[in-house]
Amino acid sequence: MILRRLLILALLGFAALLLYGYARDNPEDLPWTRLDLTQPIGAFTGRKLAELGGEGARCKALLDQAGVGYSALPPRRDGPQCGHDEAVRLRTDGALDISYRPPGLGTSCPVGAALALWEWHIVQPAALRHFGRKVASIDHFGSYSCRRLYGRSEGGWSEHARANAVDIAGFRLEGGERITVAGDWDSEDAKGRFLREVRDGACRLFATTLSPDYNQAHHDHLHLDQASRGATGWRGCR
Repeated sequence: MILRRLLILALLGFAALLLYGYARDNPEDLPWTRLDLTQPIGAFTGRKLAELGGEGARCKALLDQAGVGYSALPPRRDGPQCGHDEAVRLRTDGALDISYRPPGLGTSCPVGAALALWEWHIVQPAALRHFGRKVASIDHFGSYSCRRLYGRSEGGWSEHARANAVDIAGFRLEGGERITVAGDWDSEDAKGRFLREVRDGACRLFATTLSPDYNQAHHDHLHLDQASRGATGWRGCR
């Protein structure tokens, strides 16, 4: 009996050492460690990004730490349900290479932080694998829009009403070649595979990721947002 207890204690101690070593080398996979944009994407990165909602100062400090260039946008209010307080405009004078077309895209800071990680760990690696070239710019349909879900006259408000979402229409590679969600999503060539890969990668970073696989309303874009429910681990990916 004593030997059995000693063996169990030894096994528990060994397991604790293994867990400590893993936690030390992979902090991004632990729920209690603080978000660090310089670390790889981990099991809880998406949840931590969503938790940045309402913490503009901390979010901007994380962008600064990661060397991300950005401009802080002034607060905006368009009625009780619409507006933003801590929006940012990402720039390419720092750690980011991808620009946005049309220029001047402003998003909530948590969306901006997720876009930075998406570029580094998802979009550019996928572009190099499929095309041997990097993405130079991303085409978008905008972020802030004071409207309800699906543009309805009643019902819940869209995350776009707080600049907490962005609609991605396509990508332009170095050299000018275009990849569009509307034209290439269903193709079985490199363009279609690239689009589906970057959609799947976005699901790890955004609270909501919707593509043409979801419904006809998203036939021409990827909807990415950081809805507050993402902080609890409830994510939408389609």
